[in-house]
Amino acid sequence: MGQKVNPIGLRLGINKNWESRWFPNISRMPANVAEDNKIRKFVKKELYYAGIAQTIIERTTKKVRVTIVAARPGIIIGKKGADVEKLKNNLKALVGKDIAVNIKEERKPFLSAQLAAENIGQQLERRVAFRRAMKRVMQNAIKAGAKGIKVSVAGRLGGAEMARTEWYLEGRVPLHTLRARIDYGFAEGHTTYGCIGIKVWIFKGEVLAKGIPHESTSEDKKPAAKRKRAPKKRGEQLCQCLKEQNTESK
Repeated sequence: MGQKVNPIGLRLGINKNWESRWFPNISRMPANVAEDNKIRKFVKKELYYAGIAQTIIERTTKKVRVTIVAARPGIIIGKKGADVEKLKNNLKALVGKDIAVNIKEERKPFLSAQLAAENIGQQLERRVAFRRAMKRVMQNAIKAGAKGIKVSVAGRLGGAEMARTEWYLEGRVPLHTLRARIDYGFAEGHTTYGCIGIKVWIFKGEVLAKGIPHESTSEDKKPAAKRKRAPKKRGEQLCQCLKEQNTESK
């Protein structure tokens, strides 16, 4: 039987990077893990409608840096960055440490499995038919450039007395291929009938290069140097001269 392993955990260190990036001290590790979980829950609860795709936490001895990857960063930043300062102060009060907050934009929200799962959950809460919600998300992902997508919903679908699981697959999702870039997301929709669990797997193509792909920063995006044009050949120069003479005579 195929065991249901989390696709992100399976690929850590192969083509996926950790979301908590700090060197563990054995005595402090349990407290740091609990702290990371507390930060993630707080950020998700406070900024749910900003579309939080990822919360990356990096630590040094005294400071904590939280990078929030969101589909709608404007909601987090607010007018003149006032909301960011408020969020920073709230996190500082929660953890009791100096916290630096960075906001990154999720350029392709339709290719984020977590955002896709949350989107389906919100639609189910608004009483949209579950099949329509699933197919809409799948179409958006394929249009955005996904090689394949699988969506699974489980619970009292359509208010049925007996809970069941339904899933749809479009394209291909090779879960056993370690070099495949597969994003996984889980969300819950709290309907009047009960809780419905949503799982989304998105296949974004295969990574053939070794190691974790480099995450581009603003420093990397420097304008490329202009290429020098090769000198014209003698025939081209003659043609140019003749064209100039013709225009002058006219």
